[in-house]
Amino acid sequence: MSNKDYRVLLYYKYVHIEDPETFRDEHLQFCQDLDLKGRIIVAEEGLNGTVSGTVEQTNQYMEALQADPRFEDMTFKIDEADEHAFKKMHVRHKDEIVNLSLGDDDINPNEQTGEYLDPKDFYEEMKKEDTIVLDARNDYEYDIGHFRGAIRPDIRNFRELPEWIKDNKELLEGKRVLTYCTGGIRCEKFSGWLKEEGFDDVGQLHGGIVSYGKDPEVKGELWDGQCYVFDERISVPINQVEHKVVGRDYFTGEPCERYINCANPDCNEQILSSEENEHFFLRSCSHECRVHPRNRYIEEHGLSEEEVQAKMEAIEGYEKQKV
Repeated sequence: MSNKDYRVLLYYKYVHIEDPETFRDEHLQFCQDLDLKGRIIVAEEGLNGTVSGTVEQTNQYMEALQADPRFEDMTFKIDEADEHAFKKMHVRHKDEIVNLSLGDDDINPNEQTGEYLDPKDFYEEMKKEDTIVLDARNDYEYDIGHFRGAIRPDIRNFRELPEWIKDNKELLEGKRVLTYCTGGIRCEKFSGWLKEEGFDDVGQLHGGIVSYGKDPEVKGELWDGQCYVFDERISVPINQVEHKVVGRDYFTGEPCERYINCANPDCNEQILSSEENEHFFLRSCSHECRVHPRNRYIEEHGLSEEEVQAKMEAIEGYEKQKV
């Protein structure tokens, strides 16, 4: 048993919520009363959330949700933590609990979705030659960790995925398509859309990467790198048998699993970087970001104009050596 005092819960449920705005207001108050922190999305199509709190607080939260007939069979993925994984508590009302932006062609996963595969079945199917494994996450999520041999769609947002599929459908035609995401919610809708588009043989990792990493039989095997998560932890380990670093430092290409945000507030791009390179390159992904008048790295470290100029000259010298 772990002695950690905190937990992080990840959960979702596609179920009709009659008045999502009222639900949002009441649910936010409930979470604040429990002193939880996290992000929850409420829509007519359901609930999607991740929250952190003490063991007692998270137990109370799970019990209360499952006492509601709409969520009585809700599955919670539980990670232990040393502290809160979020800074604040947000509950927001949106049109969808995951944004695939299909409009009138939106998919209801309760009516159409891909075949559910438990971790063991997913593991076995991944090894078959006629199978395509498709990552349903964003590119920066893939870059820090993914299933071995999985296809990396060139997308920045989940809503871009349908268009990418239409442009690359020849990769999937005639194949068994397996798709996966962090906790399973994106694949519920995306796999249903694939079937609607005529891809008949579609499977999805039930419970997502997080459940795969906790499965006592597969132990996260065939996963390389870390799993990106949308909280203060940034990433979590999945493969319990071996750890292979697949992330690459944005500046040098060296193995790296440390994400930072570009210091230009107008950019804020997430990039992989060692601590050394973060300081050398002023935590900035480009020259334009380094010279931005509100560069957060320069402000945080109180650098003088002379110090900034010296760093710029050092960067220029480094980049000339690379050419």
